[in-house]
Amino acid sequence: MARALEDGDLEAARGRLSHLCARDPKGLGAAELARATVESLAENTSDAAIAPLLWGAVAGVPGLVVYRAINTLDAMVGYRNARYERFGWAAARLDDAANWVPARVTGLLTVLCSGREAWRVLRRDGKNHPSPNAGRCEAAFAGALVRLGGTNSYGGDIERRPEMGDGRAPEVADIRRAVRLSGRVALVAAGLAAAAAWGRR
Repeated sequence: MARALEDGDLEAARGRLSHLCARDPKGLGAAELARATVESLAENTSDAAIAPLLWGAVAGVPGLVVYRAINTLDAMVGYRNARYERFGWAAARLDDAANWVPARVTGLLTVLCSGREAWRVLRRDGKNHPSPNAGRCEAAFAGALVRLGGTNSYGGDIERRPEMGDGRAPEVADIRRAVRLSGRVALVAAGLAAAAAWGRR
């Protein structure tokens, strides 16, 4: 995504967005694509890195495998629609429960890796997101990097989310900054998970 936007190739960048989130890329400019990417990186730092590490540290390989199954099920059918309304609702709620602690750990590790402003925004804005978990991750990243939140389109449905953070709007260069922050958070989490596993032995 960063490479496509740095090259000015909006069509390629819009095509990549579906690999990151369910947001409708049609008509999005570089700044909105950058915001969507940073927000996705924040949420997926928890879903794809911190949560598996945490569940693996707590319950070993079975815990990690069960978590990934829950998360994958939510990604497949967790969005509400006529076909999967009941099943999708259950999958989404189960995923919320499995990610409740990891999302908050992600927020705290982001603060540890970036400083006091991330803590301030996490405390103030983390609860304003429609998701009980993604808001904690995105708010911490907003405090560390750039202002997040705003109007999103999902399959023609418009969703207006509160803004998080007091900084400037995201720019293309912020994607690589977010990748670096996500990497630092994941590295710290991996170290803590390894220490916890070693301590159990």
